[in-house]
Amino acid sequence: MKQKVWKLAGAAVLIATGVWVGMVAGNPLAANSSAVTPGTIEDPVVTKSYVDEQIAKLTNGGTIGNGSGNNGNNGGNNSGGNGSDGGSSGGAAVKLEVVELPVGKTLMAAAGTEAVVRVGKAIAYSATTDGLSDLTEGIDIKNGKDVPKNHLIWFPRDGRGIKGHADETVPLTLIIKGPYTIQ
Repeated sequence: MKQKVWKLAGAAVLIATGVWVGMVAGNPLAANSSAVTPGTIEDPVVTKSYVDEQIAKLTNGGTIGNGSGNNGNNGGNNSGGNGSDGGSSGGAAVKLEVVELPVGKTLMAAAGTEAVVRVGKAIAYSATTDGLSDLTEGIDIKNGKDVPKNHLIWFPRDGRGIKGHADETVPLTLIIKGPYTIQ
């Protein structure tokens, strides 16, 4: 019986010594580690309202970098469209705009404009042999060819656009990002 007690006491001393060594030896390592404690000057805690405010500054006409607050809107145009959002304000966020293209009209996009056909059957218009870039499929859409719905279309140069198909009886609905005119 005495032997069991000594074995049990020895095991308890050994475990206590191991725990003590782990606590003493582990603390200096934690203090010298490169981990940053949240809430300190190196890693400040921010509130949700601060983050929301910063996001609102960026999405409500604010700009990244220059803080001018100019949203890049250059005004309307003479053709019925008002899509001159961007290009000249130096880094301003360009807004997406939903455009209804009347039957028989052509949307002429400036170089760099992007469009997505949402409703209706559209065809590509180009004054040259080159066409529009379908970034979704990675193909070139030549003049007079169908523009697929829900594909991101990029206008690499001026003089290119989208118009409704000849049998189309309702206006096209497009999402436009960038300058354009309606002719």
